[in-house]
Amino acid sequence: MPDNHQTIPVSLPRPHRPLGIAVVLLLLLAVGLLTYRASERAGLSQMRAEASHQLDILASAIDSEVTRHASIPSAVELNPDVLALLRAPAERQDTLQPAANRFLQQLNDHLGGPAIFVLDTHGQVMASSDWIFSDNLLGSDVSYMPFFRSAVSGTPARHYAVDKVRHEPGYFFALPIRDEQQEWKVIGVAVVKSSLREIERRWLGQEAPALIVDSNGIVLLASPPEWRYATLQTQSRVALEQVSREQFAGQTVGAVSLDIALDGADEGVVVRLPKHLRDDMNPLPGARPYLALSRNLPGTAWRIVVFSDLRPVAVQAATHAALATAAIGCLLLGLLYLNQRRRLARGREEARAMLEKANQELERNVAARTADLSEAVTRLKSEVAERQRAEQTLRAAQDELVQAAKLAVLGQMATGITHELSQPLGAIRTLSANAVEFMRRGDLATAEKNLGIVGQLSEQMGGIITPLKTFARKSPAVPAAVDVAQAVDSALFLFEQRLRKQSVAVDRQIAANSWVAWCDRNRLQQVLVNLIGNAIDAMAGEPERRLAFSAERASSGQVALAVSDTGAGFTEAALEHLFEPFFTTKQPGEGLGLGLTISRDILRDFGGDLLAGPAPGGGARFVILLPPVPSTSAAEKDPS
Repeated sequence: MPDNHQTIPVSLPRPHRPLGIAVVLLLLLAVGLLTYRASERAGLSQMRAEASHQLDILASAIDSEVTRHASIPSAVELNPDVLALLRAPAERQDTLQPAANRFLQQLNDHLGGPAIFVLDTHGQVMASSDWIFSDNLLGSDVSYMPFFRSAVSGTPARHYAVDKVRHEPGYFFALPIRDEQQEWKVIGVAVVKSSLREIERRWLGQEAPALIVDSNGIVLLASPPEWRYATLQTQSRVALEQVSREQFAGQTVGAVSLDIALDGADEGVVVRLPKHLRDDMNPLPGARPYLALSRNLPGTAWRIVVFSDLRPVAVQAATHAALATAAIGCLLLGLLYLNQRRRLARGREEARAMLEKANQELERNVAARTADLSEAVTRLKSEVAERQRAEQTLRAAQDELVQAAKLAVLGQMATGITHELSQPLGAIRTLSANAVEFMRRGDLATAEKNLGIVGQLSEQMGGIITPLKTFARKSPAVPAAVDVAQAVDSALFLFEQRLRKQSVAVDRQIAANSWVAWCDRNRLQQVLVNLIGNAIDAMAGEPERRLAFSAERASSGQVALAVSDTGAGFTEAALEHLFEPFFTTKQPGEGLGLGLTISRDILRDFGGDLLAGPAPGGGARFVILLPPVPSTSAAEKDPS
């Protein structure tokens, strides 16, 4: 009987599915992009407002710090000792100079910090507040500086420059000194040099990189300090050499060009660092974008520029875009769920009709399924064999990691080992040469004595090299009876120089031959080396550095070897993930986070384990559980 039942579709026809999926993806992409742009604009506006507020505070503070000495030259201009020195002929200036020097020194001591000096009309320093120092400014010629040329012509001037005596940068305030007895003729110049170190330390030593540039586009102060005396844009060598002679006492300026355009930086502009500065500037690595905001400092020709990293804005915008896309996706999924539920309700009727047909096809499928299952079993056996081979490869890789860690430890101790061997080698060289000389003279007794000392020194060098050869040897793990105290001593020997250098006190409460465990001596030593190295790193910044070793019998009958330090210890969160691969509490670049994981796997191969927890009194405590010596292999030595 023909089936006249009409099939009701439960999904889109196949030709239309790619089109529907493409439309949904385009919708999600458009929502994400629009949200990203909107969030990015909002983040930039907020960052611009915050940077502008910070910049206003910095500009006000720097202006106050720079210009607080601007009124000092007026006091110098009115001092009678200074006027008398400038009016006097050359033959009397030597007798009048001490009084002017003492006045400038007292004024400088009262104001605390600036250098004050007086110039004649030729630019020579006639009196200075630093006259008591050997590197004083007396007699130096500063006529080349722009502030002197302006002041001697009758115009007060202020300028950034570097003096040729101390080569220290400063901000100079110059005021012409006029003589009322000579119809207010300019007879000299009063100059105050304000130090800029406090500005750079207090106002530029902040998290956000900042710099101050002059009217020539040269960076005067900067954080990072590598940018000092760099130029914003590439300039001609002639112009840079002229600026260097007039302002920077011949120092090199413009050796580095930041290639940063600050046009429009008053309102904020996005800049990127050039490629040749990516690895040099630590605070601004790479070519990521930064928001540059600048302000003109009142009363100076300087501009202060603050850089704000735009990565947080991009991250926030990406987060908002992801959330918006997820919200739209959830909405679409909800609509799809309702639509699918309605379709499923209509499809149940079809399912009932199809059930009978499916039952008929079931028997035919059983045979096919049986064949598929047989093939699956075959594939499963192949996968099991492949997994076994992978496990063998993994164990081999673990052995290679253990060997690499050993060689890394030996590499770190190369300097100390060289120092330990250099002294016996030098003594052997001297004693052997002396023995030859004594034998030539016929003094065989003295030669024999020298050769005996040479033998002792050779044995001493062998005692240094033997543990290193044993530790560095790559050998398969072979369980045997191992003296725990001897293994601890061998591991401590590898860190002898480092322990002595970092003043780490070692408390080894384990007597020789008191505890014997059944394990591989070399692998146990590797575990101890890893724990001792971690303990030394953890105690680097601690006032008390003590490393303790103790052993006892665990309730399970195993030997429990405890390694304790006085470091910072572990947080509860760190303890939960301590033995996970690639988890580390060290700074980035100082550890891979594999040492404890490998150490625990090594111990578990011997039937032992590695536990961690806080040490009594603070710090970290690791417990190495080692299986005892089987009764059929050796007599167990137990102090209890």
